[in-house]
Amino acid sequence: MQDFYNGNSFEAYKYFGAHLLPEGQGVVFRTFAPGAAKVAVVGDFNQFEETFLEPVYDDNIYEIVLPEAKEGMRYKYRIYKNETEYQEHCDPYGFGMEVRPGSCSVIRDLADYEFQDEAWMAERKDSKKNPVNIYEVHLGSFRKKENGDWLTYEELAEELVSYVKQEGYNYIEFMPLAEHPLDESWGYQNTGFFSPTARYGTATGLKKLVDVCHQNGIGVIMDCMMVCFAVDSYGLAQYDGQPLYEYPHKDVAINEWGSCNFIHSRGEVRSFLQSVANYWLEEYHFDGLHFGSIDRLIYWQGQKYRGTNGSAMDFVKRMNQGIKERFPHCILITGNTGSFPKITKEISTGGFGFDYKWDSNWVEDILKYMAYTPQLRKKQYYILPYSMVYFYEESIMLAFSHDEAAHREKSLFQGIYGETKEKLAQAKAMYMYMYAHPGKKLNFMGNEFGENKVWNGKEALSWELTQQKEFGKLQYFLQKLNELYAREQSLYENDYEEEGFGWLDCQKNGNCMYAFQRRGSVDSIYCVFNFDEAPMGDYVLNVGETEQVQVILSSDWECFGGNTRQEKIMITAEKKAGGNRLKLDVPAYTALYLKR
Repeated sequence: MQDFYNGNSFEAYKYFGAHLLPEGQGVVFRTFAPGAAKVAVVGDFNQFEETFLEPVYDDNIYEIVLPEAKEGMRYKYRIYKNETEYQEHCDPYGFGMEVRPGSCSVIRDLADYEFQDEAWMAERKDSKKNPVNIYEVHLGSFRKKENGDWLTYEELAEELVSYVKQEGYNYIEFMPLAEHPLDESWGYQNTGFFSPTARYGTATGLKKLVDVCHQNGIGVIMDCMMVCFAVDSYGLAQYDGQPLYEYPHKDVAINEWGSCNFIHSRGEVRSFLQSVANYWLEEYHFDGLHFGSIDRLIYWQGQKYRGTNGSAMDFVKRMNQGIKERFPHCILITGNTGSFPKITKEISTGGFGFDYKWDSNWVEDILKYMAYTPQLRKKQYYILPYSMVYFYEESIMLAFSHDEAAHREKSLFQGIYGETKEKLAQAKAMYMYMYAHPGKKLNFMGNEFGENKVWNGKEALSWELTQQKEFGKLQYFLQKLNELYAREQSLYENDYEEEGFGWLDCQKNGNCMYAFQRRGSVDSIYCVFNFDEAPMGDYVLNVGETEQVQVILSSDWECFGGNTRQEKIMITAEKKAGGNRLKLDVPAYTALYLKR
């Protein structure tokens, strides 16, 4: 209890909530409500008539054992602010909830599933020197049944996992799966932080989904919201009749999304959130967590002019440190944090302890560049390579995420310059630039086949596109690019070491040509890009002492819908003063990978 009050607990969920007792003795209910006058529980076990809990621990915690309560039964707490006024709440530590618009917690047995992923769990290791290629998924709109219903966790364990494995990704990142009342929030405004959303089934089903991923060699990351929670009255808001999980001050209590901000300076709130993180890693075997909107914790309300929030930043550092002590190889990712330093540096050196940070600047720059006409690209030549100016300041992840799919007037594919045929060619070159650029990778569902509508979370992806020849070939191209990325060490081994990358051509010469080298411990790959509508004949590339190279991937190969035959031809370099030089013919809108 001292750890809980001091903000040092990572296992508060093992005490609070509704826990099944052994040998059919019923269920013990516990809730933290220090400001309550009294607390009752109502549910299926008492026909939703009040049964009052007993106050314990200085009347801050309420507890009762109910022999008649069983797994699968619904319940709520009635939290009295005085002798007569109450508000019904779901259990903050509840392990299940009913499908919206229902708002009851559901008693769940956390020990009802036996994982079969021992080999995977034993072999988990640090990811920095390994390929990390993430497929970001919103479960509700990946696919739907013919009648429009969602697929269940168990159905997704078959359909999603086989698809991701076929496409060559080695991680899945789920958008938030904790229970939330509003579909349109995509899971970012929670009411049940320990409850897998009932939209797709039960806790057992989600555990099976994670287990099947692991048995197929796929890691699983979940998006968690540690910044705020839904304002719905049955959730955490005013839980004990007054602000408990949120700030009591109006100017920082509600954020621009209309959600309640967690008060991270309070020990019990820290323990709650740290326990949320630990819960998903320990009970569900997730391999990593993504914490979005951390800039809202660094700065008050996410606004730099308001200054930094020292308590919230301290919380993030202590939480990350505690997670790493318990799960050394857990992957911790954060989104945009602006220019605030040391986000991915070790806590011992003053950092935040994240493994990776999404590079929003890179995303903005490359999408802006791809929307330009070729003429404007020549004038704005240095937009594309600018990312390498600051790259080594943090451990960067390149992410075409749901943000790019949803928060623009066009889909990622539609935003590329030109007609469909031109877009397809440029999309392939853009992806080759992304996969050759240092940094781990993330791609949102649908991007791999050129989704042509803005994503909204309600409709299933436009899978019919994959049956059209040109879009099917884009999907096939991404599949082969993923396979090559996983196979070629030089594309990932030294992502965060300066010796892993070197420019070969980054000069504004009136064209849209770029070239660089990715170096691994064994070999290297030469990467050439032409983002112009005109082909580049006799393009000269200085390759040092290399005498021969072979094109191992071209975005213009016929098998991908291009015009170049796929032939294993060795290209011999000419010996010149200052090093050997290759002469290449690079078609319009084309990227090449070459290897000795």
